[in-house]
Amino acid sequence: MKHLTHLMMLLSLAAPLPALAEDIEAAVAAIRQLGALNGQALACAEKAAAARAKVLMLAHSPKTARFGAAYEEATQEAYLAQTRASGTCPDAKALDGTLNDVAQKLQATLPIAPPAAK
Repeated sequence: MKHLTHLMMLLSLAAPLPALAEDIEAAVAAIRQLGALNGQALACAEKAAAARAKVLMLAHSPKTARFGAAYEEATQEAYLAQTRASGTCPDAKALDGTLNDVAQKLQATLPIAPPAAK
């Protein structure tokens, strides 16, 4: 009977794992989107947009290798794609609007934790 109880507890803990995996993938996708915007902003010399992307990354992303690599890879890919493009860069307003959209996704998938009370 004791083993059955332990088994039931383990199964109840394992049930939310697929949802958790989907949440993590959505979070990584949002960080990749942010990295892509960063790379595009860097290639287009939009310093304010690149700075904002970095601030969003630092505020929302877990400090893990997976999230850091996703951001860096997406940044490099977008930078190279933008520099190889025909020189058409989005204007600062368009980049800012897209950053606003990604910031909302980040808030939904990786909300900023409130500061701990001292």
